Amino acid sequence: MSERTSDEEVPVTAEPGETPVGTVSAGTADLTLDAKAAAADVPPELVAQTFGEYFRAWWQKVRGGDSGVLPVVLGIVVVAVGFQIANSKFLSAQNLVNLFEQSTVYMLLAMAEIFALLLGEIDLSVGLVMGLGSVVVAELVQPNGANWPWWAAIIVTLLACAAVGAIQGSLVARLRMPSFIVTLGGLLILEGVAIIVLGGSLVGIGNSQYHNEVALYDIFWGTFSPVVSWILMAAVVAGAGIGLWLQQSTKRRAGLETAPVSLTVMKIALMAVAGIALVAICNVNRAHFGTIEGVPYIIPIVLVVLAACTVLLQRTRFGRYVYAIGGNPEAARRAGVSLPAIRTWSFVLAALIAGIAGVLFASWQVSLTTNIIKASNSYVLLAVAAAVIGGTSLFGGRGKTIHGVLGGLVIGGIYNGLYLLGVSSQLIDIVVAAVLLAAALIDVLSRRGAPSRA
Repeated sequence: MSERTSDEEVPVTAEPGETPVGTVSAGTADLTLDAKAAAADVPPELVAQTFGEYFRAWWQKVRGGDSGVLPVVLGIVVVAVGFQIANSKFLSAQNLVNLFEQSTVYMLLAMAEIFALLLGEIDLSVGLVMGLGSVVVAELVQPNGANWPWWAAIIVTLLACAAVGAIQGSLVARLRMPSFIVTLGGLLILEGVAIIVLGGSLVGIGNSQYHNEVALYDIFWGTFSPVVSWILMAAVVAGAGIGLWLQQSTKRRAGLETAPVSLTVMKIALMAVAGIALVAICNVNRAHFGTIEGVPYIIPIVLVVLAACTVLLQRTRFGRYVYAIGGNPEAARRAGVSLPAIRTWSFVLAALIAGIAGVLFASWQVSLTTNIIKASNSYVLLAVAAAVIGGTSLFGGRGKTIHGVLGGLVIGGIYNGLYLLGVSSQLIDIVVAAVLLAAALIDVLSRRGAPSRA
């Protein structure tokens, strides 16, 4: 058997679902980190063998314009420290749980909007899809109306919202109509439809005499017991940690470049610390009278949506096609990607997630009126703001669903903190707009600093 020479190329193959990284020269062991990455055609941080090399590669990315979630994480820290100094109640357990509860709608709508933004499109109708979903699900469980089981009402609501996304997505993808015009028209139509379905009267779900209304009410306001909260946290962290470890191990066995083992261990430890802190905060009694403690139901709901969207975008062919279209649609088309199908399904998924937000919105508001439905117009602006503040690019091809969660938390924190300080709603809107402009400026500047791709 002949031995390999130092200049012979060693093929590096990818497992199913992974993008091949090409070939790496066996003689690259003595090259610098950047040279290794260039030879393998992979990001430098995946060639790093130690945490120090990984950190230096990550810092080079930040200096090159790809700051990732760093700005929004710093923004969360600034918001938390600033409002805590201004009002000592901001970081109390009661307010932190309320803050997260109030931010869930922003988070879900931002995750919905990200599916359109990744394509370089925009969906102005997600706020009214949410409004329509909230009205439909509330009407279907009314004892004097349809009197449907709560689970059947939710399923039909989500299907109706997905149908709206399919119609709008088809107009954008098949007829090549501008998404701005299509979804703007959808916004106006859905507002009228929602008000018609509402019937001009108040619809509530707070009557404790009816099981279906109580079940819908508890989606937002219900909580797990403290013991169940700890068990769920342990199960989620263990499952996520094992999944992450197995994924990285599989890549290493397949000969794929991956991050250092120490970084994987740090990620798992960070998840455990975050989970413990979250449950500990939620298990504090938050009631002025009586007892309200435990993790709210809506937290695992948001986490499930986040996990599903992350897997879909980061681990499937569909997700790779979405990023490819957002980065360069013509190149994606020449590579055989079906642009109409991917674009249509992206709008369907955006509307579906907005429908989930609608179910939470109905449970949160308890009583729905015409004014509340009209006010949902503003939520689309907050959805776009949350996505961009979180780090998703307005120009397409760059972003993750976690950006929507982080951006929604920033917006929720700003609203919550300024309300605690007694600031008027007009000034709050000005502050949110300023943060949005700052995030958009960071996006533009980072794209100028990033190296161009062939």
